[in-house]
Amino acid sequence: MLFSLIPKRPRVAKPASRLRNSLKTLVQIVVLRSVALGLIPLAIAWCERWMSWPRFQSMPGCGSAVFIAASLIGLVAANVLVRDGHGTPLPLDTTRDFVVVGPYRYVRNPMAMSGILQAVGVGLWLGSPGVIGYAVLGGALWQCLARPWEEADMEQRFGERYSRYRDGVACWIPRLWPYSEAA
Repeated sequence: MLFSLIPKRPRVAKPASRLRNSLKTLVQIVVLRSVALGLIPLAIAWCERWMSWPRFQSMPGCGSAVFIAASLIGLVAANVLVRDGHGTPLPLDTTRDFVVVGPYRYVRNPMAMSGILQAVGVGLWLGSPGVIGYAVLGGALWQCLARPWEEADMEQRFGERYSRYRDGVACWIPRLWPYSEAA
């Protein structure tokens, strides 16, 4: 039942100005990340306290550093999708053009990596093993559900160019040197 609600392919963004795509991206980031990185982790941490589950010492400095670094990567990646991809990061308004610049030259989905690392940062800041587990679960779900769906769409829309990119750039472990389409 749930899978019947998911469209067969991501919806490609309609032509729009950079400002419009930037505003849509900003709204997406604020709404989705507020829930995924605010409300849900706070609820998990509250449940851990209420149930007296073991926790670890809160690490606000380390958690903040991880969160800020991951946020910067995510913001740069989102901007690249708006500027060069002519769409937004959301699969229901995905880019019209193939993007292999910025963080996409180092890792295939810096947006997913960013969100997972942000959740880890929140977990460290809260001292919550449950929030860290939530981040790992989010990564596993993305890997098993969203990645195949998005990559099938990219392969269909961008063909051999995407296949070469997929073969040259790992999904989760960033390259030391930037990917070049000419290589």
